[in-house]
Amino acid sequence: MARVSFSVVAMLLLWWWVTMAKVKAEYIKYKDPNQPAAARVGDLLSRMTLEEKIGQMVQIDRSVANVDTMKTYFIGSVLSGGGSAPLPEASAEDWVNMINGFQKGALASRLGIPMIYGIDAVHGHNNVFNATIFPHNVGLGATRDPDLAKRIGAATALEVRATGIPYAFAPCIAVCRDPRWGRCYESYSEDHKIVQAMTEIIPGLQGDIPANSRKGVPYVGGNKKVAACAKHFVGDGGTIKGINENNTVIDRHDLLSIHMPAYSDSIIKGVSTVMISYSSWNGGKMHANRDLVTGFLKDTLKFKGFVISDWEGIDRITSPPHSNYTYSVQASILAGIDMVMVPVNYKEFINDLIYLVKNNVIPMDRIDDAVGRILLVKFTMGLFENPLGDLSLVNELGSQAHRDLAREAVRKSLVLLKNGKNGTNPVLPLPKKVPKILVAGSHADNLGYQCGGWTIAWQGFSGNNYTRGTTILGAIKSTVDSSTEVIYLENPDGEFVKSNNFEYAIVVVGEHPYAETYGDSMNLTMADPGPSVITSVCEAVKCIVIIISGRPVVIEPYVSSIDALVAAWLPGTEGQGITDVLYGEYGFSGKLSRTWFRSVDQLPMNVGDPHYDPLFSFGFGLETESVKELVARSTSAGVFGRPCTLLIVVALILSLRLEFL
Repeated sequence: MARVSFSVVAMLLLWWWVTMAKVKAEYIKYKDPNQPAAARVGDLLSRMTLEEKIGQMVQIDRSVANVDTMKTYFIGSVLSGGGSAPLPEASAEDWVNMINGFQKGALASRLGIPMIYGIDAVHGHNNVFNATIFPHNVGLGATRDPDLAKRIGAATALEVRATGIPYAFAPCIAVCRDPRWGRCYESYSEDHKIVQAMTEIIPGLQGDIPANSRKGVPYVGGNKKVAACAKHFVGDGGTIKGINENNTVIDRHDLLSIHMPAYSDSIIKGVSTVMISYSSWNGGKMHANRDLVTGFLKDTLKFKGFVISDWEGIDRITSPPHSNYTYSVQASILAGIDMVMVPVNYKEFINDLIYLVKNNVIPMDRIDDAVGRILLVKFTMGLFENPLGDLSLVNELGSQAHRDLAREAVRKSLVLLKNGKNGTNPVLPLPKKVPKILVAGSHADNLGYQCGGWTIAWQGFSGNNYTRGTTILGAIKSTVDSSTEVIYLENPDGEFVKSNNFEYAIVVVGEHPYAETYGDSMNLTMADPGPSVITSVCEAVKCIVIIISGRPVVIEPYVSSIDALVAAWLPGTEGQGITDVLYGEYGFSGKLSRTWFRSVDQLPMNVGDPHYDPLFSFGFGLETESVKELVARSTSAGVFGRPCTLLIVVALILSLRLEFL
């Protein structure tokens, strides 16, 4: 009996030992969420082959991605280029299903490293049908409201996550010094201090960093936030004549004092990634600039996230592009770029980089640094624990709360440049109840025009059929009294205007949508027939002109004929934000974040320049009070003791049909 008991005990001990050994053997540190991120990175790196490491450094476009490619080449990231969607008018569910399909391919690889999907969400989730489209950055800069930027970041993060995407290529923190640049609307201001303040969008996108976080360490606060990307490092807004992707000629002191400060602020706020600029600095391509990418960004500013190239950015190191690709791979990786937006010829990139490493041209520690940074971001944002998107947030896409926020942003971004021809008889706010008004101009009833570039398609669109929103015309019709007749003609004849006894006219004109190089302009004129519409209408009737543009445009020849002039920038989908202010529900408060020139011959011209002689100065913007504020102030001043003033106030109230009376 004792012998049997001993045998049983021995068997139990053997079973326990084997089980514990098996458990110990199966424990994988990088899969343990309780381990520090740095320990997980080190453990995973030690297990990876060269091919697996290089795969992590590759970002490919969705058009060339599939399950087999993700698994076979260990692809670290996929993106949607401008306008690249699963299908026309794709739903949030369509996006989630597509991205999860790619992710399942990545997870099926030997080590199961999840890929990170990125997209340009630069004024809301702008590639996606039915998303909320916020004003472009040039308008947000005019609000001078960092808290608003943070709230927009948080709303954008929710909409991006609703489609299963954890990474947004935003914000653009360029300091645009010449409005001839086709990306000037992506810049908050010509003044780096405003750009710095608006980096508050980063904690909106990513979440507020923990109090004890070390400088430069990336942070993403859960699955309702996204990894952000500060771009384009550095000096992209300072190129000669504003030519896109061109050369910024400036000394190091000015580069660091004008174009660099917002990067320092972004890094302090925990930004996860930084994108390199196509442009050059004093003749040297930024994608090959080791001194600035590694020496300054990584070593001096202590940035610990990963550095990503722009679309085919390394190809453009050579002229013509892609003429010596092996050299481009070598120069960019040695400069300190960690992830390359290839985005199509990924096999060539992989083969070239493997060759360069195996032949000791690029040291393995440079590869480990790049991959370690990429993995750190993935671990930090919880991508290993929650690699797949779900449908829990689909109702956030284009939600009413986000549209209300965008509407607030629109009204705060509007800059009133003129209010009354003689400066003593203001035209705004407008009365809601009048017999008949005219609305004119190509931009009054065109959602695509008022959203601008980077909306649904890379270059934007024209018309009202490609996403959901409210045009300015639609907003006017829903705001005025039901008895007010609204006549809309895109390009009315002057005689028609004179003969119809309109109480006033609202003219909405400006630029057509554009993006990047397609927006470079040496003349900065409005699209035809904008100038002629201003002339024909404003000579015949009291007119309010609204400029829809990504930057200041030539307006001086027409200002004298205009009764009220509003810079509305590129307001996005919520046109009611414009009528909120035109009709006095809110007052005008926006201030120019860019100098408004008289003539393009003055450019570049920025505040503080010796030759500064603008039409409207940086920081200019007339303010008005809402009608409610006017009434409250008048009441507190005792106007009801003065019958004449009382009659004027009552007449104003009745004309505007305020709800509180």
